[in-house]
Amino acid sequence: MKRDAADSHTKKSGTAMPAHVLASIANFDTLPNSAHVRPAVVSALDCIGSVTLWRRVRAGLLPRPIKVGGTTLFNVGDLRRLRAEQQAEAA
Repeated sequence: MKRDAADSHTKKSGTAMPAHVLASIANFDTLPNSAHVRPAVVSALDCIGSVTLWRRVRAGLLPRPIKVGGTTLFNVGDLRRLRAEQQAEAA
């Protein structure tokens, strides 16, 4: 499933996203559960800003990221599980 979050985020903010963020969004559904994405990708998928992203992490609404060599990363499998749980609760 192709995501249009990148398009809506670009239109909303008026700034273009880096190529690696756009590629991660476009390929999110094909990434393995063991893959990791940067906070900018999670923000773009949810169409939220970085401040809201970190508020949701602190509130437990998003999984805690890990640090690898000084880079903050979210696990794709954790994000998918959370989304599935949220969709099940909404249904």
